[in-house]
Amino acid sequence: MLKKTLAALALGSMIAAGPVAAADYAIDTKGQHAFVNFKISHLGYSWLWGTFKEFDGSFSFDADQPEASKVNVTLKTASVDSNHAERDKHLRSDDFLNVSKHPTATFESTSVKSTGDGTADITGNLTLNGVTKPVVIAAKFLGEGKDPWGGYRAGFEGMTTLKLKDFDIKMDLGPASQTVDLIISVEGIRQ
Repeated sequence: MLKKTLAALALGSMIAAGPVAAADYAIDTKGQHAFVNFKISHLGYSWLWGTFKEFDGSFSFDADQPEASKVNVTLKTASVDSNHAERDKHLRSDDFLNVSKHPTATFESTSVKSTGDGTADITGNLTLNGVTKPVVIAAKFLGEGKDPWGGYRAGFEGMTTLKLKDFDIKMDLGPASQTVDLIISVEGIRQ
């Protein structure tokens, strides 16, 4: 009888408390466990790869309710690195990122829709080069669990394709280079 009463009280407490809130995570940029990379076609013959070295952000996540998740990221556009100093200088110019006028780019999610098997479409507003447009990031949950330092982590990867002209990037790189792929890999530390 006592077991049934305790079980009923526990169940009643859980129901009264409502759904468990999503956990908040800080993206681990200091430990080099997060990347915002890009690739763009070079003349249709090969890929030019690059990264943004300075960014931070956070996300909230609940594996049982992925639709309640949220993502916020801010990156410093001057931190662009394509492994070529002169090209990076050009990428920072007003032909591309215009970093003197727009030193940051931001992404703020507006909705998350589960697509099954640990994947989801994250819709949000991307502000780049002073232009804000909705984008969809195809995301994949990589895993979660305790780390060796007593913390708890969760990891994701995602990808989206942007049209350069949508973000007022006027430099025409030719017909094979009208879009750029953003490839994001993040590991968050639960707060």
